[in-house]
Amino acid sequence: MASRPLESAGGIRTGTLLLACVADSGSVTHPWFSAESLRQGPEATRNLADAIHFLCALHGRHPGVIDHAAARTLDAAGRAWLGQTAEAMTDERLYLTRLSVAAGPIPSTPGAHGSEAAIVAQRAALATLAQSDRRGCALGAALAFAADWLSIRAVLDAAARRFAVEPRPLTFGPRELVREVADSASASERALLFGGQQLALQHRALWDLLEARAQARAL
Repeated sequence: MASRPLESAGGIRTGTLLLACVADSGSVTHPWFSAESLRQGPEATRNLADAIHFLCALHGRHPGVIDHAAARTLDAAGRAWLGQTAEAMTDERLYLTRLSVAAGPIPSTPGAHGSEAAIVAQRAALATLAQSDRRGCALGAALAFAADWLSIRAVLDAAARRFAVEPRPLTFGPRELVREVADSASASERALLFGGQQLALQHRALWDLLEARAQARAL
């Protein structure tokens, strides 16, 4: 997938660039994320169940992206934000777990072994990114995760309605807070944006996988 280069333009602050990167390279612009058949129609139950199980496999375990980044970030504002977001992510993991139980087993899909290998590789890639020694990279990944999760949460809530689970309130801060933390970070802008883009691309790869699985089930 083509993506915009991470070159800063004069007068555009880091937070704005990071949010633009997530919008361009992350979940919200992926065709499957916005596909009607993901959330409505005769196949929505299986498609949402698939999405929930794979999101749980990727982000339902502790430690996750936010927790790893908290251990690597020295910036004071970043650490404070990471601490708050880690608490919020605890609630999100509980929500994911409840949804995965309510959704039942993972939908039978041709090529399932390859899907399992892909998600294991993605989980390892995210852990490596969030534990990067390059100052700012882990924080950028965490900020991008939070920004993209605000979009992904709509899929969780759609699944909650489908599987009769009471939606949980989202306690993540707004995108504006992500922007503010990125703007105040003392780390290299290039490292922060690199971490953000790589996180967004990993999420986009997840939607690639989910779309391919839905297509395989339709054959």
